[in-house]
Amino acid sequence: MTYSKNSVLARYARWDGVGLPFAVVEQPVSRLPGPGELLVRVDMATVCGSDLHTVTGRRSSPAPSVLGHEQVGTVVGVGEGGVVCVDGIPVVPGMRIVWSVTSSCGSCDRCTRGLSQKCRRLRKYGHEPLLAEAPLTGGFASHCVVLPGTAVVTVPEGVPDAVASPASCATATVAAALVAAGALEGRQVLVTGAGMLGLTAVAMATTAGARVIAADPDPARREQALAFGAVRVVDGSVPDADADVALEFSGRSSAVQVCLDSLDVGGTAVLVGSVSPGEPVGVDPERVVRGLHTVVGVHNYRPADLQRAVDFLAAHHHSFPFAGLVEGRYALGEVGAAFEAARRGGAPRQAVAPGHSLPV
Repeated sequence: MTYSKNSVLARYARWDGVGLPFAVVEQPVSRLPGPGELLVRVDMATVCGSDLHTVTGRRSSPAPSVLGHEQVGTVVGVGEGGVVCVDGIPVVPGMRIVWSVTSSCGSCDRCTRGLSQKCRRLRKYGHEPLLAEAPLTGGFASHCVVLPGTAVVTVPEGVPDAVASPASCATATVAAALVAAGALEGRQVLVTGAGMLGLTAVAMATTAGARVIAADPDPARREQALAFGAVRVVDGSVPDADADVALEFSGRSSAVQVCLDSLDVGGTAVLVGSVSPGEPVGVDPERVVRGLHTVVGVHNYRPADLQRAVDFLAAHHHSFPFAGLVEGRYALGEVGAAFEAARRGGAPRQAVAPGHSLPV
């Protein structure tokens, strides 16, 4: 296949539906993105739990599509009018960036109310139907077109790809959860679910001055939580803390119940993991009222949360074993194998490095 000096030969892993293999497709795309867009070379993408749920049929998603929404990349082209990072720095070719899982219109009622993560015209990377004329909408590709209304944050040189890639989903979501939780200095925090998000929350809450208890039924994950700063770990089968803050990342109804039942007077429960249907949980209204409890849901995040995520990783990734949470370095043609490895367990994330031997 040939392409002109004004185009780049992109490759993407097309997902055709549950039970079907990924297919690698090559397609020339313009080196010059449209107004307000970026063309980014994907340096690494990681398999998120929601990607795994999509492939196994637990989560509904359009097919065919290009999955992947946790990635770090290098800017190849900047569209007319330019793009500005969250911190106000103009984006230029060669810049290493992460970008938000969503793009928002900025003008609908939700955007103007500060709920851009729930924009009326929201688009989500890795969750869009495949369009032949605009296929580069996910991380499992050599390149991605970053749309207007997407939060963009520069990644400092010292932050490895394996640490930076999860920032655009896992780390930023945790940052949003901690904002919802309020001040953590000197408070007792219960974290249920010690996967990628839970371990990140343990580290971020510990750094913020909290005393963190981590709950997970898996002994290996409990051991990891200690390495990320937890002062105590429990199996999570019963409420075991008078928590000022309870952060729920597992999505299990039993864990949600533990969080609600563990709150001390004035406590706040932040629910993050419940992104698919589950069994209902019991809420005692009298306990909520007399305990002055607050229950908050967090889904997606705001641009400032992505900036907080990258700032935290840049400042603290040497203090906690974040790089050890990512395994593998699968080629684009091995995306299926990366998902198989994710299904088997082990590290919370499997990495895909698309490879860029082709001219950019």
